[in-house]
Amino acid sequence: MGKESGVLSPAFTVQKGACITSPKGFKAAGMHVGIKRKRPDLGAIVCEREATAAAVYTVNAFQAAPIQVTQDSLGVSGKLRGVVVNSGNANACTGRQGMMDAYAMRAKLAEELACPQSMVAVASTGVIGVLMPMNKVIQGIEALVPKLKAPDTSFAEAILTTDTCTKQVEVSVEIEGKPVTIAGVAKGSGMIKPNMATMLAFITTDAVIEPEILQSLLWKTTDQTFNMITVDGDTSTNDMVLVMASGEAGHAPLDMHHADWSKFQQAFQYVCQELAKMIARDGEGATRLIEVVVEGAIHEQEAQNIAKAVVGSSLVKTAVFGADPNWGRIVCAAGYGEPSLRPESIDVYLGHVQVIGGGMPLLFDEEQAREELNQEKVIIRVNLHRGQATATAWGCDLTYEYVRINASYRT
Repeated sequence: MGKESGVLSPAFTVQKGACITSPKGFKAAGMHVGIKRKRPDLGAIVCEREATAAAVYTVNAFQAAPIQVTQDSLGVSGKLRGVVVNSGNANACTGRQGMMDAYAMRAKLAEELACPQSMVAVASTGVIGVLMPMNKVIQGIEALVPKLKAPDTSFAEAILTTDTCTKQVEVSVEIEGKPVTIAGVAKGSGMIKPNMATMLAFITTDAVIEPEILQSLLWKTTDQTFNMITVDGDTSTNDMVLVMASGEAGHAPLDMHHADWSKFQQAFQYVCQELAKMIARDGEGATRLIEVVVEGAIHEQEAQNIAKAVVGSSLVKTAVFGADPNWGRIVCAAGYGEPSLRPESIDVYLGHVQVIGGGMPLLFDEEQAREELNQEKVIIRVNLHRGQATATAWGCDLTYEYVRINASYRT
């Protein structure tokens, strides 16, 4: 599969034909093993050497068994050889048997890779409360490993549930004059809320970086990207973002004091942000991506609280679906997002149309406002005039189709 250069930024280049195996040292594969009726449902990403690894997980109290197994693996050395992922079954709320099954998945991939079990992570997504069909899964892992290859696009298909498309991003950046690639793949369409969601994201890079540095970068970046999206306000049991770095680019180890750290950080953030936006745009039944930009906050947390409240409001989401410039829903959400706001200082814009100035309604062209709300990407901007901090959150409209999909999810 050929590669074409896409958008050029000051720090990195966005690549067309994104692929999770583009960074040196990685292979992947996906296939159908029978967890789902027809579509691919089992996949793996494998590094040819021990990769530096980091992860963040759902904050839901009912963490699924695979989450706990992956935490166990990463707690040993911060290194991984591979991750096995299934879709169609969350292996959540499945008790002791579910834990045994997740450990069995880990053990089987480790056996196939001839590596310690602690070098394997596990991830699952799908229906909650159903035991895994382990005969199919174990046989599937055995059949999957010989299919591992680079480039590969089948893994991106194998992790989907109600998604309507695969989600992949790839960028290249120069570190010490050497090419470094960062690639990401994700799934997520429903049960999406800030503080992680029913989403899985996997990021690979050939950069050289130590586990604690990678973990710190991932925590910070997740707060500004994956934790700033919502579809329906539900936080799932299985969410995970996992990063693996092969170190095959051959530069000096990256950290905050490295001369090219800022370039790598910007490239890494771009990959996470684009994956997050893809998840929000592909929300179940969605017709529009909503981007809420909050400016002029006292601090970033204030801006984040308001942005997430507005983009997560069901009333705002339905107003966007109906292209109804009902600005009252926006200021209402902003007010409960941050109760200490001064209403008299707030400006609100729907795209280019200002609807609130100094906390008071303005005369505006309703048809022009409706046109802004009919765009594929709807931008809502709130200026607090309180400070210099900003934040952006992403979500989607709430439609009749969302209800239809989730009313019959198990059937």
